[in-house]
Amino acid sequence: MKHPAHNARRGQKQRVVFLAFPQVVLLDLAGPWEVFSLANRLASGESPPYELELVSGDSSTTIASGGGISMSSHRPARRCRGVIDTLIVPAADLAFVAKTPTHASTVLQRLADRSRRIVSICGGAFLLAEAGLLDGKRATTHWRGAEDLAARFPRIDVQADSIFVKDGNVYTSAGVTAGIDLALALVEEDLGQAVALECARNLVVFMRRPGGQSQFSATLESQHTERHVINELVAWAADNLSGDLSVKAMAERAHMSLRNFSRVFRHEVGQTPAAFVEKLRIDATRQRLEETDESMDEISTTCGFRSADSMRRSFQRVVRVAPSDYRQRFRRL
Repeated sequence: MKHPAHNARRGQKQRVVFLAFPQVVLLDLAGPWEVFSLANRLASGESPPYELELVSGDSSTTIASGGGISMSSHRPARRCRGVIDTLIVPAADLAFVAKTPTHASTVLQRLADRSRRIVSICGGAFLLAEAGLLDGKRATTHWRGAEDLAARFPRIDVQADSIFVKDGNVYTSAGVTAGIDLALALVEEDLGQAVALECARNLVVFMRRPGGQSQFSATLESQHTERHVINELVAWAADNLSGDLSVKAMAERAHMSLRNFSRVFRHEVGQTPAAFVEKLRIDATRQRLEETDESMDEISTTCGFRSADSMRRSFQRVVRVAPSDYRQRFRRL
C-alpha cells in the first residue's frame, strides 16, 4: 500500500482525520478524539501537535450516531483534500453504510492512499477489510466480531484476543475502550511516554494496556458463569494467589471429583482451571509491576509463581513482553 513519505516529528502539527460513516458508534469516535484533544492541551510548545478533523463518510455534513446523537462534520469525505497523518475509522452500522450513495470502500481507499497511518476502532476493521486495506495483515476487532471477520476475509490474520494490533502502517483495535488504549499508544509514538501517561491520568484511565494484551482479564472472563460454586471459587482464588491453586486443591474446595470439576470449570469459564489460574496470576503480576517497586522475586512469591524465572516465562507467553520491559514502559510515574 502506498502512503505519504512524510514523517511525524515532534513539534510538527499532525492532521488526524476521523472518518465517520452513518450510525457511527459514538464512544469509538469520542474516546480516541478526546485523547488527541487532551494531548493538544497537555503538550508543551507554541502550537497544538494535532489538527483534528471530523469527516462524514457520505455526502452529508451531518453524522448520525447509532445512539441517536447527531453531529456536524467539518466536511464530507468528497471535500477532504491533502495529506493526512492519521486516518481513524470508528465502527458503524454496516447495513446503513451499504446504503450510502458513495461506496465506503472507494472513500476509504482514496483517503488511505494519502495517510501515513490508518487506524480502525472496534468494528471499523470491517470497513477497512471491505476496502482491502487489511489483506495480508494481522488485525483485531471486538471479540464478538472476530470470528466473523476471519470467516468473511480469509486473507486477514485475525488476532482475536489482542487489545490492538499494529502491522506496518495499519493499526486495528478491539472493542470500544480499546480505542482509547490505541490512541494513547499513538500519542506516545508521536509525543513520548510522559505526554501519553499524563493523558491517561487526566482521563482517569485505570491502566494503559499494551497492544498484545488480552481483551479480557481472568476475573472478567469468569463472571458469566451461572454456577455459584464456581463464582465463589474464582473469588477465593483471586484472594489466595500464593496458596495452593492446583486443580486437585480447587476440586476439593468445590466438593467435586477431579474429573467432574475439570469438566464443569471448562464448560462454565471457557478454559481449563490451570490456564485460568495462570491468567489470574499474570493479571496480578501486571498490576504489581505497574504500581510497586517490588523485585521480580517478591512479585513472583506474592502472585503464586514457583520462581521469578517461572513468572517471566508465563508473563512472556501470555502478555508477549518481558516483565522488566513491561514495567519500564507501563510503570505509573
